[in-house]
Amino acid sequence: MDFFHGFIKWLNGYLWGPPMLVILFGTHLFLTFRLRFIQRYVGLAVRLSVTSDADGHGDVHHFGALATALAATIGTGNIVGVATAVALGGPGAVLWCWLTGVFGFATKYGEAVLAVKYRVKTSDGTMLGGPMYALERGLGKKWLAILFCVFTSIAAFGIGNMVQANSISTLAKETIGAPFWVTGLFVTIITAVVILGGVKTIARVCTLLIPFMAGFYILGCLIILVINREALMPALTMIVKSAFSPEAAGAGFIGGSVMAAARFGIARGLFSNEAGLGSAPIVAAAAITKNPVKQALVSATGTFWDTVVVCAITGLVLVSTIIRFPADFGSINGALMTKRAFAEIPVVGPMILTVGLLTFVYSTILGWSYYGERSVEYIFGKRSIIPYRVLWVAAVMVGSVVSLPLVWDLADMMNMLMALPNLAALILLNGVIIAETKKYLWEGDVHDMSEDPLLSDTPSP
Repeated sequence: MDFFHGFIKWLNGYLWGPPMLVILFGTHLFLTFRLRFIQRYVGLAVRLSVTSDADGHGDVHHFGALATALAATIGTGNIVGVATAVALGGPGAVLWCWLTGVFGFATKYGEAVLAVKYRVKTSDGTMLGGPMYALERGLGKKWLAILFCVFTSIAAFGIGNMVQANSISTLAKETIGAPFWVTGLFVTIITAVVILGGVKTIARVCTLLIPFMAGFYILGCLIILVINREALMPALTMIVKSAFSPEAAGAGFIGGSVMAAARFGIARGLFSNEAGLGSAPIVAAAAITKNPVKQALVSATGTFWDTVVVCAITGLVLVSTIIRFPADFGSINGALMTKRAFAEIPVVGPMILTVGLLTFVYSTILGWSYYGERSVEYIFGKRSIIPYRVLWVAAVMVGSVVSLPLVWDLADMMNMLMALPNLAALILLNGVIIAETKKYLWEGDVHDMSEDPLLSDTPSP
């Protein structure tokens, strides 16, 4: 087992290393260029996310699909991940992390266009879509579709379930002294109530939870920035300069090279917003819409909110606090850095961070449950749904009481392996993405409700 774990960690060094990060970020840049900087439509995309297509096909409204995707992406990566990037790559990592969100907007847009374009409707009216259907129906590569689903279903149980449940129980133990099994039982019960209700229940809960948890956390960050207001401009200057000049970082930072800033900033940004991994388009395909472009714009705002807003503001909080108290950050990293920054808010600061982490982690369990369910359904059919949901709920309990370093590393590996077939679909089908964008956005009306001719009553395998 030790040899197997060592092999997984070695392989992760390559999968999450510079070559793959270049491929992922390169895809962001390629699609940004091909789509004529689609990011300029972010204002329109945000407005569309709060509208609905009354006559469209699908299972959940635009915002419900977006909220479910955000539930899966906004998590510990936004808090602990950004802190780790700053610790290892210096303040410049914040800028590189932010850039993955800016350019990742185009990739997540492209993923959603393909997800809606190639989705199918089952005999009971359920909409199914995602990279597996784009690979099968767009490229004719069913074997790649199956591989994507295998990687996704394994990654879901790791990074989307057990390690998240473990984070909740560990945090509860450190904060209020609650036994692991007590926290595990509570989280298992509230997860079961939501998961067993299917995608509509998940979307309803996420629609209520996401605005609260993100707003609560951002409010805490803004309070800290007000407290750190004198260090705010120096922090912004340092973030930009140290992204391209190692000498700009100064004291109080471990990271000291441009390469380290870029590597860890891009890695944590991609890990947080998941643009290119192929997860978010699975739920985008369930949205009530007849227009692939309209839902794609809505889906792309997930990258904007996750990285351009939440990750950026977290990074600014960390760097401004380090500038004020460099001696306090000399020997700490990761979650402890964020904990120290939130200690700037008297009395309630640690509680804000705790509530933020708990809600972020729980929402990730809900969002990833849907990704894994659709992947398992693609391989084994509808008969697998109920057993899968029961197994998912049981895994929450197991994850709450067991230390899972191997599961975390295995999930990391599967997470990146998901990206390979998804990126293949994005690159090889980029002409389809361009054609749909031209039809509905550049030369048409994004509100056009024309029926997608490829939408069929083909049941899932």
